[in-house]
Amino acid sequence: MQKMSQRNAPEGDIQRLAESGIALLLARIYAARGISDLTQLETGLASLHSFSLLKNAPKMAALLADAIAQNKKLLIVADYDCDGATACAVGLRGLRAFGGRVDFIVPNRFEYGYGLTPEIVRLAAESKPDILITVDNGISSVEGVDEANRLGIQVLVTDHHLPGDALPDALCIVNPNQPGCKFPSKNLAGVGVMFYVLLALRAEFRSRGAFVAGGGEPNLGNLLDLVALGTIADVVKLDKNNRILAQQGLLRIRAGRACAGINALLQIAKKDYTKVSSYELGFVVGPRLNAAGRLEDMSLGIDCLLSDDPTAASKIAEKLDVLNRERRSIEADMQEAALAALDNINPAESSSLAMFDETWHQGVIGILASRLKDKFHRPVIAFARAQTGELKGSGRSIPGLHLRDALDLLSKRHPHLLQKFGGHAMAAGLSIKEEHFAEFQSAFESIAHSLLSPADLTRIIETDGELNASDFSLDIARSLDQPVWGQGFPQPLFEGEFTVENQRVVGEKHLKLKLGSHQASFDAIRFFSTDPMPRRIHAAYKLAVNEYNGKSTLQLLIEHWESIPSTDSGQTLRPAQDAV
Repeated sequence: MQKMSQRNAPEGDIQRLAESGIALLLARIYAARGISDLTQLETGLASLHSFSLLKNAPKMAALLADAIAQNKKLLIVADYDCDGATACAVGLRGLRAFGGRVDFIVPNRFEYGYGLTPEIVRLAAESKPDILITVDNGISSVEGVDEANRLGIQVLVTDHHLPGDALPDALCIVNPNQPGCKFPSKNLAGVGVMFYVLLALRAEFRSRGAFVAGGGEPNLGNLLDLVALGTIADVVKLDKNNRILAQQGLLRIRAGRACAGINALLQIAKKDYTKVSSYELGFVVGPRLNAAGRLEDMSLGIDCLLSDDPTAASKIAEKLDVLNRERRSIEADMQEAALAALDNINPAESSSLAMFDETWHQGVIGILASRLKDKFHRPVIAFARAQTGELKGSGRSIPGLHLRDALDLLSKRHPHLLQKFGGHAMAAGLSIKEEHFAEFQSAFESIAHSLLSPADLTRIIETDGELNASDFSLDIARSLDQPVWGQGFPQPLFEGEFTVENQRVVGEKHLKLKLGSHQASFDAIRFFSTDPMPRRIHAAYKLAVNEYNGKSTLQLLIEHWESIPSTDSGQTLRPAQDAV
């Protein structure tokens, strides 16, 4: 079940923001996102929280400074998603700028699984590192850290995931979510944590007088394009601190100062870097990087981000683009199979979905879970068979159910079911034995049913209300592209009544529309849907700029619609004449 609801925007906050010089429409939008004064919208780097508030960041900086001074060999152990890839690239570029001797290794998800496992430690040991540095992983790697300690390799953990009952016995841990950390923002992505460690390292070298003797210090601002990409792509909450990191990175990209890899990925997708928004980072660049980790080896994606040669970066970007097209094809087949399996099941009668198909690709189950979650508004866990024979699951949740906590509760009630698990409120990964799948299905449904209310299972489509006739303009659409939007700070979504004047299918899977409202007609599109619309609709939509053949036009992106019954007969009018 779905319903639209307008976000609450306190009138006092709207007025205060408008009096500060913000356009009235933006003031309304910001007020509905909890912004009450101009200081909350500051995007200067001076407004970032200090690294000194991040537990153990100064300590880790001192350890790294000593290691660099002693020419120790550092090895970064990365995760295989976009956040892990950007965190690795930030760590490598930053540590090398400070004189570090550093390389990286990224586990192949199909052979080694997630994180610093004992197996990946033994593989890393072959290159004889003095110190392992985890990025975007490690907080749950108790056994892996123990194995490193046994082999005489020190471990520094940088992570942002929620810790388990026990912390690994690492030399130092930096994670805003670890016990005792008073860092005000608990929402840093893995790349954000690594960036903060580098800020602390720069301060440590300053205190040692290193830059006085050795010349100019590295400009860490050069890394912000990578920080923005990882932060947005990992769908962490965009609190003020994360918005600053993301906004500063976007400004660098728009100014043509991004690394060669990001520029190449934008170019292969035919995107103009001067007009890049958070959308392009999250839905254009991010998926192409993720495709490497999902289908092959994220080393390819990291190499793209590390390249300073535009020609070499372009060649890698082409390979990533091919992998992404392959990923899309696999995902489409998996989604078709999942929907077919649900033909005789009504998801509305359950509180969760747990699905497995022996043909599904382990690298794409997370995307499948996300698509099913969006379609049915239920927490979803999709499983694929791993090379080891066990089932690897990837879950996505809805507001009202903290997925990692739900799995933790399940592990306590059924200790034999989960072999491993970890993650966030909205996303998690796990592994189970194949013979336990049906039992897991039942146990997960029982927990979801106990934790979710009927209201939680109703998808609320929050909008920013209706627009005035004067708001339907290219200038307004462009102005809405400038701020950073994302998790916890959603892109503006409006609602209104329209007459469907024309509709046709384009690209075999999208519905192109001409909608009438305010005595004017507007181009619109409903992506990934070909269902014909009735003559009159109440729609939730975004304002967008459509670039085609060098011409810019306003376009409405239809996110949701409901039919409006005819006032004459009470019946829904038939679709427009050329409906499909």
